[in-house]
Formats: sequence, C-alpha cells, structure tokens
Amino acid sequence: MKSPGFRGQGMKAENKHAKIIVAATKVFAKKGFFTARISDIAKEAKVADGTIYLYFNNKYDILLSVFEEEVKKIAENTAQLLSLETDPRRMLEIFIIQHLIAMKKNKNLAEVIQIELRQTNKVIKDYRDNKFSEYTGIIADIIRRGQSLGIYRSDIQPDLAKRALFGALDEVSRVWNASLETHYTVDETANQILSMFLSGIQLNPEN
Repeated sequence: MKSPGFRGQGMKAENKHAKIIVAATKVFAKKGFFTARISDIAKEAKVADGTIYLYFNNKYDILLSVFEEEVKKIAENTAQLLSLETDPRRMLEIFIIQHLIAMKKNKNLAEVIQIELRQTNKVIKDYRDNKFSEYTGIIADIIRRGQSLGIYRSDIQPDLAKRALFGALDEVSRVWNASLETHYTVDETANQILSMFLSGIQLNPEN
C-alpha cells in the first residue's frame, strides 16, 4: 500500500498533467500547433520546460492527449445523459446541446479541434479518425435507433449523416470563436440545427 506521501505525489502529478493539457490547449489555439513550442506551453503552465517531458514525449503526444482527454470527457458526459433517454429525436437534441455547450465553454478547445482536424499530418490524422469516429459514432447510433423505430428515414446513411451534423456544429463553433453572431444562445442554435436536420432525416417531419 502506498503511504499518504506517495498518494500526495500522485495527486500532484495528476494536477501538473492536467495543468499542462489546459496550457497546451490555450497555446495551440492561440499560436497553432506547428508554430507553438514546448517552451510556450511550459511558460503558460508555469512549469519548467523539462517538466513537460516528464509527462509527454513531444508536442504531438501533447496534442493527442488534448484530443484523447478533452473529447473523452464530452463523450462520456453525453453518453450518460443519453442513457436516460429513449426518443431518438430527443437524443439528437441532447448530443447537439452538449457539444455546443462544451465548445462555447472551452473556446480554446473548439479552436484546436477546428484547426487541427484540418491538418494533414498522418500521425494526427490516423489518430483523430479513430477518436472522432467514436465520438461522432454516437450520432450514427442515434440515427440507426431512429430507423429501427420507424422514426428516421431508412434511406439515410448514418455514417454520412453524422458527418453532416458534426460539420454544422463545427461551423457554428467557428462562428462563435470569430465573435460573430454571438447573440444566439446555445438553446436557440441547437433548436435551429435540430429542426433543419430532423426535416431531412425524419420519416414524418410534421409529427
């Protein structure tokens, strides 16, 4: 069994790890991944440059950790809320609202997702395809559920629909970060997106 001292050290390590992730998200959002330096992240996190390498191998490792940890939090929170719902229409609404809340709350993360999703580096691309497929796969699963219940059109391809919906959410987040049209609330934005999307995939939109 670890002594209280070891537990304290473990807690301190977790805090530093989280602190570096937050700092890196901010630096990547501000400077872009390729322009940002390890020293920039260390300065933002208020740790020595060498401390970064105690937790991460390199800059790519930090970026992957940002995707892994931050997107995982959003996905887990959304999945928990969805487990309490059975109506596919309400489930889509929950996904949309939770994503928009997360992106509006953490604009640095939204910026990193928008910019880095469009980078072509193979290391990042192969990783993000897996992680974001898991996240956007939630949308596809909801659509399949709706199709099985006769609520959503059977000719809709879930894997294409999930990309269309996520693309809309990503664009809204980009507009928010550009400080344009920010007078729209999360609820107003979610209702607009949901209404347009359901009009296209719902078997009987008027119901």
